[in-house]
Amino acid sequence: MVEISKIFSGFILRAVDYVLPPVCGRCREPVLASNGICGPCWSGLTFISDPCCACCGYPFDLSIEAGVLCGECLRTPKSFDRCRAALSYDDQSKDMIIGFKHSDRTYLAQLFSRWISLAGGDLLEEADVVVPVPLHPRRLLRRRYNQSALLAQRIAQECNKRYLPDLLIRSRNTPSQGHLSGGRRWSNVRAAFQLHPKYIELIKGKKIVLVDDVYTTGATLEACSRALQKGSVARVDALVLARVLSEGGN
Repeated sequence: MVEISKIFSGFILRAVDYVLPPVCGRCREPVLASNGICGPCWSGLTFISDPCCACCGYPFDLSIEAGVLCGECLRTPKSFDRCRAALSYDDQSKDMIIGFKHSDRTYLAQLFSRWISLAGGDLLEEADVVVPVPLHPRRLLRRRYNQSALLAQRIAQECNKRYLPDLLIRSRNTPSQGHLSGGRRWSNVRAAFQLHPKYIELIKGKKIVLVDDVYTTGATLEACSRALQKGSVARVDALVLARVLSEGGN
């Protein structure tokens, strides 16, 4: 019965691809798989790997010993323990990520979650719970889906970790961070997140992995991490699809 179900599912997918040919998640040119991107767009992406800051994951140009922090993390200690990003948020990745976030290209969640899992494999191996950065209910109703939740759910399934989509509550309907300056981003999300009361006992002593789409200033991850730390968790790590890499540091 299971084999018949797989065959039937494969037939349906092929039929859908025939009627609606898959396109690249960035340039919209035809591709072979409905969850991928074309070769030229792939080659233009900048994936992030070691060496990087032991805390925020900002990449270093030169090879250094493990455990070194970047200048920003030395100046301003973070509430999360570690963060890792799959790729750079730049002109090559921006349109693809915005399309996933705002233009219903939710099929990209399968590809993106795989990239994130590869970038943060060591963090996920130690994790007990995977949780997304939440949207306020009003914004979720307007957008119809939470892109961070789509990523977090797939990552949890792939790594066989517990997924708690409502562990964090967005208690204030804050303006979008996208058009705010660095300083206003921090004030915008300060105290905007709370722990769901029903999970407070459950998460005590647990290792949490927080999932978001883009790391710009780190303000959202910081606000979420502070809320999680109030639950007496063992540690909070963060995984993001992409992060902004500025000249000379983060």
